[in-house]
This record gives sequence, structure tokens and C-alpha cells, in this order.
Amino acid sequence: MIELPELVAGGLAAGTLSALALGGSLVRSRRQKAALRAEVTELRAQLEGAEGAFITEVEHLAARRMPAAAAQLAHPHLRVPGPARQHTPGTPTGIALEYVLTALREELSAQRTRIDAAAQAGLRGATREIQAALYRLQDALRGLQQRYDDPELAQTLFALDHENEQSLRRAQVAAVVCGAWVGLAREESHVVDAVTGGQARLSGYHRVQVNNHLEPGTALVSHAVEPVAIIVAELLDNALRHSAPDTDVVVNLEHVHHGVCVTVDDAGLGMTQDERARAQRLVAGSDPILLTDLGDPPRMGLAAIGQLTRQFDLSVDVSSPSPYGGVRAVLRVDSHLLGRIDPGERPPSVSAPRSTRERAARREAVRERAVRETAVRETPVLQAAVPEAAVPESALPEIGSAESPVPAMPAPAGPAAEHERAPAPGHEQPGDLGGLPQRRRRHRAASPGAPEPQQAARRPEEAAAALAALQYGTAAARAPKRASAPDPHRTDDEGGAAR
Repeated sequence: MIELPELVAGGLAAGTLSALALGGSLVRSRRQKAALRAEVTELRAQLEGAEGAFITEVEHLAARRMPAAAAQLAHPHLRVPGPARQHTPGTPTGIALEYVLTALREELSAQRTRIDAAAQAGLRGATREIQAALYRLQDALRGLQQRYDDPELAQTLFALDHENEQSLRRAQVAAVVCGAWVGLAREESHVVDAVTGGQARLSGYHRVQVNNHLEPGTALVSHAVEPVAIIVAELLDNALRHSAPDTDVVVNLEHVHHGVCVTVDDAGLGMTQDERARAQRLVAGSDPILLTDLGDPPRMGLAAIGQLTRQFDLSVDVSSPSPYGGVRAVLRVDSHLLGRIDPGERPPSVSAPRSTRERAARREAVRERAVRETAVRETPVLQAAVPEAAVPESALPEIGSAESPVPAMPAPAGPAAEHERAPAPGHEQPGDLGGLPQRRRRHRAASPGAPEPQQAARRPEEAAAALAALQYGTAAARAPKRASAPDPHRTDDEGGAAR
């Protein structure tokens, strides 16, 4: 049987062990609580730092990045700033913020397109009414021009008609930018007529110098005439507006491998690299055109060119400078838009510049005609010399002998007198040439009572041909003679000149 002191000692020992175990557990729990408290404090600091960084990024997004992204839609050269903190890109927060910018761009683009389409529809309807009114006014003015003959009134009516044509061009350009049709359907026309038609729609048309190097009869198909006239008018308008009023704008029409090129050169200030790139982007017509991109007030010329180049398969280039210091604009019309018109049946308009090839061909034709007429005038003299050679020598007196002197021929009257003038004193006579036979010209004596033949009056074409022949002969006489080329003015072997 266990005694009481032992029980007490055992109880005390057990209590001591329990107290020691409980104290160790309490110490561990306190340590764990302190560690947890420190971890919570650290996590709270990190959370507060992350929250502050997120708030900073959101404020930076709203204050700088979103406005820049919205402005970049209208001005692509602008740069959108990055996140405020360097370590944000690539993190979930940075990725989420980029998603916000992307969604903002897409929504703004959609809204801009929708609003711009509504604005274009309203402007298209307004310009349609304005164009109809201007066409009616144009018909009325032309009716008045045909009705009245007063010079001062006619001059005023022509000035009003030209002002109305300029207003009509502006309305037409606005309608084209808004997606409307060009408004006119023309028949097949000469390329030079389309170019001069665009030139006539401008106020400074007298400063435009057109050089036509095309083959006569080069024409545009019917559906390409009005677009080409509009494009040429806008290119000339830009050239005239951005060059000094005392300078000319040079236009050259030339054949190229794939069609025809219309080159416009001005002597203006030119464009910077960014302006040239933007202009080329507009005239290319590859991007959709928005009215909000054209400035305030909208500058629609290049935008209208871009619409027409895309619709009618034309090509315009403004990326190169002009040799005169300004801008060179080149319109290329491909071969499938070209046709052929007989210039004899349907010649170009009277005001259109003539082709340099046509003038060269005309000069060559006049030169050939002059040569033929010269040959025709020389033919009677040659024919008169042929019968003399057919006479046998026995029937002719021996020239130069004393027994059979040559009878003196009477001096013929009229132009033939110039061929039969007496030799000047001191010149050799036929008998002084060693007895060699010499050929003399013989002329039929005119009947005393026969009237002189009247020379027929020349037609204007013959007079022009004669004047051209005279000019050609003068130029040929001044030029150095070739040894192998025959002289067209020689009438016989003695070197007499035709008169």
C-alpha cells in the first residue's frame, strides 16, 4: 500500500511536469503569434504598397495614357506613354491596363467611324442639293450668254459662269469625299481635253502651261473622263495655292509603258517629309477617310483624289520634289482606261494645246509638199531641154564656126527674160571655148496677138505651202551643203537656180 508522502511527491512531480509542458506550449504560441503578427504587418505593408502602385498606375492611365491613345487615332505619329513604374509591364496589373487601352482604342474607332458616317451622309445630301442648284444656275447663265450680244454683258456673264464653275467644283469634291458619285457621265474624250477641262475650273488657270506630248487621238474611256478632270483640277489647285502668283505651273502629258502620265510641277515651297508622307497616304486611298482627319476647316482635295484613285483604278504620286523647288505630282492612267479617237473626225477643242508630235508631223508634211512643188515647178524646164537633145547634130548649125553664125534669138517677154539675158562684157562667148558645142535653151516665140495667160489665184493652203517652202529653202541654203546630197534648186548642169 502506497503511503501518503509518496503520493504527494508523485503528484507534485506530475504537476511540475504538466506546468513545464504548459509553459513551453505557451512560449511557443506566443512566438508563433509574434511571427504571425510580423507577417501580417509585412503583408499589410505590401498590400498598401501594391494598392498605392495600382492607384498610381490607374491615375497615370487616366491622366496621360488614355488621352494619348485617343489622340493617336487621329495623329498616328504621337506616342502613348508607358506605365508609371518600370516593373509594371508584364505583371497582371500591367497586362490588365494594356487590355483597357486596347478596348478604349477599339471603342473610340467604332464611335468615330459611326459619327463620321452620319456626318458624311448629311453632307452628301446637302451637296447633292447644292450641285443641282448650281447646275440649274449654269444652264441659266449659258442661256443668257446665247441670248444677249452686248460685249460688256457677255463678259460679266462669263465671269459669273466661271465663279459658278468653281463653286460647283468645291461642292463636287465634298460629295466625292463623302462617297458620292462624280456627278457627270461624259462621252469618250481626248486626254488633253480632260486636262484643260480641269484647268478651266480654277481661278488661276492662266498660270498653267500645258505641254502635250501625246500621240494625236489619245483618249479616255467615258467613265474615266470626269475623274481625271477632277484629279487634275485638285492637283493644279494645290500647285497654284502653294506657289507664288508670278510663277507658272508646268503640266506635261507623256506616254509611258503602262499608259499615260500627267505630271504637274510647281515652284512653291514644297513639303516636309511628314507632310509628304501624309499626302501620299491620302492620295493612295488605301485607308478609310474620315472628315475629322481633314482639319478644321476640312481640306478635301487630296482626300477626294484618294477616293477617285481607289474607285477608278488610277494612281497618283506626290512623294518626289519638283525640279523647280516645289512639289511634283504624277497622275498615271493605265492602258485599260485609254482609247482612241480619230482626230480628223473629232478633233480636240480649239483651246487645247496641240501635240508636239502633231506639229512635227505637220512640219514634215509641209516639207515634203514643198519638195514636191519644187520638183513640179522644175519639170517644165527639164522637159524643154529634152527635145533639144533629140535633134540630130547634122540638122544643127555648127556652133562657133564663122560660116554658120548662130542667129540672135529675140528676148522673150515676161519671166522667161530672166533666163535669156545677154552675157556681160568680158565673159566668154560660146565661140571662145575652143569650138566645143554648147547647149542653148530654146523657147517658143509667143504669137504677137496671143494674150498672156492669166495666173490662177492661189488657195490659202497653196500660199502656206509656198511660204513654208521658202523658209525651208532659206534654212537649207544657210546650212552646210553635203557633197552627196543633190541640190533641189539646180535646174540644169550649168548650175542655174530656179526662180
